[in-house]
Amino acid sequence: MSDLPNAVPTAFQVPDFERLVAPRLEHKPRILMLYGSLRERSYSHLLTLEAARLLEAFGAEVRVFHPHGLPLPGDAPDDHPKVQELRAAMLWSEGQVWTSPERHGAMSSVLKAQIDWIPLPGGAIRPTQGRTLAVMQVSGGSQSFNAVNQMRILGRWMRMVTIPNQSSVAKAFQEFEADGRMKPSSFYDRVVDVMEELVKFTLINRGVSGYLTSRYSERKEAAAKLEERVGLKAI
Repeated sequence: MSDLPNAVPTAFQVPDFERLVAPRLEHKPRILMLYGSLRERSYSHLLTLEAARLLEAFGAEVRVFHPHGLPLPGDAPDDHPKVQELRAAMLWSEGQVWTSPERHGAMSSVLKAQIDWIPLPGGAIRPTQGRTLAVMQVSGGSQSFNAVNQMRILGRWMRMVTIPNQSSVAKAFQEFEADGRMKPSSFYDRVVDVMEELVKFTLINRGVSGYLTSRYSERKEAAAKLEERVGLKAI
């Protein structure tokens, strides 16, 4: 530490491989799924349900949050039943899937509103911190990546471990049968890839996510606050 005069020794930690080994947990990986449309035949909803079947086949426990009845952020108190349902599901989850239609070259307001209801207690600490995330989108026209790119930025802001793979389904109205099931195609194969990768990353990440997302700057700030409290008690 003599070569690092600006670093606080009590907050500086050398990464420890032993703490990065995920413990064996008995319960299945817990995956929360959000989708971004309220339409009766919503392709983001259908894609979410198809992905949920895959996740369950890969050994995960899945919850799908249905946004019908969720008020706009700030337009209802925090104790609104749908808000409480969403927040409880967020805390329950170890990984998440966000699926949005592309609207005007962006993710939908329905999906964004669900994220905006997540509280940010403790300043920078998010309830989503350390959870894995997969992103998918559906488009009415040619293939685009605007929505998934935006969701990746949002996932980083929420301090989530966003997996490398993603899915973008072009001309989604052609990719689903009348009964809502997805047709076999390269688009379907990519969804399988993404869900398989999400489960693998979640298995590796759960149990060690707190250590992975522990930051020097925050440990330094916490140590300073503790020192201040102890100092005040000693006066």
